[in-house]
Amino acid sequence: MSKQTLAYLNPSLSVEERVADLLGRMTLEEKVGQIIMWDARSDDLSFINTRYPGSILHILGEKLDHAMDLAAKNRLGIPLLVGEDAIHGHSFWKGATIFPTQLAMAASWNPDLLEQVGWVTAEEAAPTGIHWTFSPVLCLTRDLRWGRTGETFGEDPYLIGELGAALLRGYQGRGLDDPHGILATAKHYAGYSETHGGRDASEADISPRKLRSYFLPPFERAVRAGAMTFMTGYQSMEGVPSTANHWLLTEVLKDEWGFKGIVVTDWDNVGRLVYEQKVCATYVDAAVVAVRAGNDIMMTTPEFYEAAIEAVRTGRLAESEIDAPCARFLALKFRMGLFEYPRRPDLQKAAVEINRPEHRAVNLDAARQSLVLLQNNGLLPLDSTKLKSIALIGPNANDDLQQLGDWSLGSCQHPPEAGKHPREKTTTILDGLRTLAPASLNLQYERGCSIVDDDLSGIPAAVAAAQAADIIVTVVGDHLNYIGETLSTATLELQGGQVALLDALAKTGKPMIVVLVNSKPLVLPSSAKSAAAIVEVFNPGMEGGRALAEALFGLINPSGKLTISIPVHVGQQPVFYSQVRGQHGDHYADLTQEPLFPFGHGLSYTKYAYSNLRLSSSKLAQGESVKVSVDVENVGQCEGVEIVQVYVSDVVTSVTWVNKALKGFARVHLTPGEKKSVQVELPWQSFQIANVQGKNVVEPGEFEILVGPSSRNRNLLMAKLMIE
Repeated sequence: MSKQTLAYLNPSLSVEERVADLLGRMTLEEKVGQIIMWDARSDDLSFINTRYPGSILHILGEKLDHAMDLAAKNRLGIPLLVGEDAIHGHSFWKGATIFPTQLAMAASWNPDLLEQVGWVTAEEAAPTGIHWTFSPVLCLTRDLRWGRTGETFGEDPYLIGELGAALLRGYQGRGLDDPHGILATAKHYAGYSETHGGRDASEADISPRKLRSYFLPPFERAVRAGAMTFMTGYQSMEGVPSTANHWLLTEVLKDEWGFKGIVVTDWDNVGRLVYEQKVCATYVDAAVVAVRAGNDIMMTTPEFYEAAIEAVRTGRLAESEIDAPCARFLALKFRMGLFEYPRRPDLQKAAVEINRPEHRAVNLDAARQSLVLLQNNGLLPLDSTKLKSIALIGPNANDDLQQLGDWSLGSCQHPPEAGKHPREKTTTILDGLRTLAPASLNLQYERGCSIVDDDLSGIPAAVAAAQAADIIVTVVGDHLNYIGETLSTATLELQGGQVALLDALAKTGKPMIVVLVNSKPLVLPSSAKSAAAIVEVFNPGMEGGRALAEALFGLINPSGKLTISIPVHVGQQPVFYSQVRGQHGDHYADLTQEPLFPFGHGLSYTKYAYSNLRLSSSKLAQGESVKVSVDVENVGQCEGVEIVQVYVSDVVTSVTWVNKALKGFARVHLTPGEKKSVQVELPWQSFQIANVQGKNVVEPGEFEILVGPSSRNRNLLMAKLMIE
């Protein structure tokens, strides 16, 4: 029988029929190979014809074409599924559009923007032969020392869920069979970010109730949004590594939530059961545990191949237990149409997509909306007609790598020989100011100091430049050496010579604007906190310098709001806004517990007034929703966008609960003097808590609806609601 007449190759048959036919033709070796994802960075791709992998990662361009040729020559010709870390753009393809990091883009509070970003990333990745990105990160930030903080959307479960769902929709386009879309991955499932001392992949002390309260909701939201792949975390909880957690992977995700996609382990998680977490003595033991927990794809554990085969041959696993994940994965490939159209690289099309000006425009829009004006005494926006000179100073003012941040060429995930993105693709802050400053304005740049050592030799020149200028723009933050996987920090202080630089510049008495280019919140010295203005840009991507320059000169009005609290001191950890009630006192004996800048904070060049908070009903019956309305007026002198935030506080609960939780938000554009009524609907689920049994319930009683411009109580209007 020719391949053309085989049932599994007949697209007119149902997916179920095709899977059953193909699975029935496969040997045990082919089935096991199908559920392993292989690292394809080596020049030797012979494993494709000896181990029959179902998926590969870290392979691009012509080499990927060759790999697909090899897969097509296998007995059954099962196509490869190709994954890559397209985290905030097609990160490891030279010259691709690199967006602000997740934490930066989260400050936009704009799901539509995140969906656009996902779609642009897919448009650039798909023609290079990539089918699958390991994004978005739905981890809930807790300890800010964690090196992967910048990969998250921040500290709030609801907002993470909304932004993650939007990015996911953008990646996946019109559906699984959309050749211009790529699969999204909800990761890291779940609880990975609850660390000990900020250390990466440490044991996470999370009870099932705590998981359901805070860590699981963004992932359940991802299932509802159509995510087809989930990735496990590196950590363990209550002694069980996430890759071995049957309750998490099968009982909750697949059985309770009805997830029909595939679960992929993170990098060599099956191997880590043996050599790192040491809960399995052999790879055969680890294979049994991983399969029975509910993993469908084992990422980069080559030992799994022989181990799983041995487990079946010796009766420790039934072959049907291999059939189940294999069938799930084959079904995904059939639904994607890969058997008819394997989505090979089209490098000519890739070159066109990656250089599209529309993509650069989306990137610039993302950078603009990501800017957060933390502090301003009126110096901003700058009036360039009244300025003669600016001193631009700081180690991150002209460093393209730090501006792009983690998960791009030049960061720790790829070796130095992989190179970096072309310098001309990134507009640094120096580039942006040079482009937008009028010719009459003298701009002098001095690096000032290093972040990675204590060399202070550049400070005298920086001080001289500052003394000769009308104002100082100082760009400080962190460095790739101190961010990312395995790169957590013991402190949040500014590293290297940055504090000495800021102190010296403050002593000049010149007005100073501090710009923060960093992956996560950092602790600021008094010399920075006393600056005339502070702007947080996080890692703003390739267009960050242009966006910041536009904001400084008043060409745009900053509208970003923090999705993560910025502490006064590292010892305040954890400093997130939604603290559980019941603590004795409200401050440390030696320090405030309030953050320097709270969740939801962000200033504007105009001012907004909130009034007339009202509810569509003061009482709710079972299953009902409530419409929350508030009037917002622009009482300043320029147009802008305000982000209206709606919080819920359950006044009395059967178990301890948070003081308040974000449950809705809206972006509203207002011209000077304009007033609009903003409406946000809160569904019944907005009032849920996880009870002592870990069940999501809405308990009758009194609730407070809090609305305003940030999470700070003094900024919020309040209305009461009764649930019967």
